[in-house]
Amino acid sequence: MRFRLPVLVSLLALAAPAIAQEPTFSPDAIRADVTFLADDLLEGRDAGTRGYDIAARFVAARFAALGLTQAVKDSWYQPVTLALADLDKSAPAALTIGGQRFANGTDVAIGGFGREAKQSIAAGAVFVGYGLQSDREKIDDYAGLDLKGKFAVALSGSPVGMPSEVGAHLAAEKALAAQKAGAIGLITLPSPSLLARMPWEKLRERSNDPVVSWIDGQGQPYVRTPGIRATATVHGPAAEALFAGSRGNLAAILKQAGKKGGRPKGFALKPRVTLERVSSVSTAPSANVLAVLPGSDPALAHEYVLLMAHLDHNGVKESAKGDDKIYNGAMDNASGTATMLAVAKAFTEGGARPKRSILFAAVTAEEDGLLGSQYLAKHPVLPTGGKLVGVVNLDMPILTYDFQDVVAFGAEHSTLGPIVDRAAQSVGVTLSPDPLPAEGLFTRSDHYRFVQEGVPAVFLMTGFAGPGKAAFEHFLKTHYHQPSDQIDLPFNWDAAAKFARVNYAIARQIADAPEAPRWYAQDFFGDAFAADQPKAPSPK
Repeated sequence: MRFRLPVLVSLLALAAPAIAQEPTFSPDAIRADVTFLADDLLEGRDAGTRGYDIAARFVAARFAALGLTQAVKDSWYQPVTLALADLDKSAPAALTIGGQRFANGTDVAIGGFGREAKQSIAAGAVFVGYGLQSDREKIDDYAGLDLKGKFAVALSGSPVGMPSEVGAHLAAEKALAAQKAGAIGLITLPSPSLLARMPWEKLRERSNDPVVSWIDGQGQPYVRTPGIRATATVHGPAAEALFAGSRGNLAAILKQAGKKGGRPKGFALKPRVTLERVSSVSTAPSANVLAVLPGSDPALAHEYVLLMAHLDHNGVKESAKGDDKIYNGAMDNASGTATMLAVAKAFTEGGARPKRSILFAAVTAEEDGLLGSQYLAKHPVLPTGGKLVGVVNLDMPILTYDFQDVVAFGAEHSTLGPIVDRAAQSVGVTLSPDPLPAEGLFTRSDHYRFVQEGVPAVFLMTGFAGPGKAAFEHFLKTHYHQPSDQIDLPFNWDAAAKFARVNYAIARQIADAPEAPRWYAQDFFGDAFAADQPKAPSPK
């Protein structure tokens, strides 16, 4: 049988394997998504509210329109029931120190506790320095101290000069270290570095907000450290009262803590401490929005790359100054969600599917403590035999300037680093080191919940080259977690499209790489959370 040439060419094209095409990224499409997600109609997308649910419906509809697959059987949603623990205002909480009572909201800040409705917990107290513990780093602030059945009193954060990501991790594990030492409570002393960034008045205000968690399999609010039954933060006269009659002087301790390498030693405190509070728990339904693009390689399709962004923001707050009470969250994190949707569209229209599968996730309750991502990390939706091999997190890219570099927090800990570097270069931007090491940002966004489960991860941000540093600092100072984070900010939509292109290139390279990402040998996080996993040789 003979074919005319045009027919033959057409048949050969059909028979040829699909080739990944360079996708297009529309600035207007990203603008449209951010505009909708940051509209007043959604009332700040607070997790557990109608506004968040509208945003979740929008993302699910976009997933469906792209032809993605549902990750949860017959649903785009992974339900997450949030638990909100509030203090009973008719029975004011208080901390009594050596017979002196400090009401909540004065020199002490106490939040609700969802696992015990009514508490009156009295015990001795022990100052434990920064309260850090790590066998790997040969740090044990509890060495030689008797904490059994007592309150641990710890400085916030970590010593000045400690490697930022290690320090941020150990600080985040402070309650776990106290529980391991036998403590039943944790009282925090704000360090000089914390108070320099956030005045006591701001810290104290947090006690007015509910403490949010998610409901676990036993119907209880999830608590990572159930042995720590009482927590509080103290300042000024309340902090001084803790050290009354003890051998240590609070002023000297704070002075030492303010110096580089300052590590105050622990000792027993003389006053007895009593914490009193009455809490009530309410629940609110929410959900992570999930979709899958199945991989094309039978040998690799069971491995998944997670591309995620948090969908929630801070809702409506009557305490906001001025007439505008809606925290729209245009940059934080409508921009990250819109970027994820743009990347999902690029994958579905890019010709060849990636070799590994891609899991797309718009997660809830990041602003309440990385809760939606924590729930997803602890309740995987992957099919039997599926394995999550890498995470790319999109959280608050500053899209007001034409960025020339990107920062990938966490890139130096695993073989994701070189992948991100190559992908960024392919789009004409460079990969820069962490410009804010003191902030410990690697531990402060959703990807970290997967790091805690042993999965290599990176968190992408537009860089500080050129106008980047000034743009980032201006946003943090003026608009971060403010009603002014809305669509009338001077967005550069071409930069938004470029940021989506960078993230597509990163996810594509992870998905098509011959080997899955691996932690580097002797890396702190790989050793802490993935000790049994095979490691890549350290590049150092």
